[in-house]
Amino acid sequence: MLEELKQLLGKVLPDKDLSEITEQTRLVEDLKFDSLSMMMLAMEIEDAYHFRFAEFVSFETVGDVVGYLESRV
Repeated sequence: MLEELKQLLGKVLPDKDLSEITEQTRLVEDLKFDSLSMMMLAMEIEDAYHFRFAEFVSFETVGDVVGYLESRV
């Protein structure tokens, strides 16, 4: 799941070296995500996994996103 998420992150952050991303990577502090980046990632996730976020979900790390996706599929 981490590798799949890295591909989605690559669409949001095309200049980022994906090999540096781990489950402990923090979205805001390490990847410099802002509200627009979060929205873009949410849209990429929705398209890739064919579901819509029904509620606000707070992700701090890449691992948080991976855990959420694993609970959904």
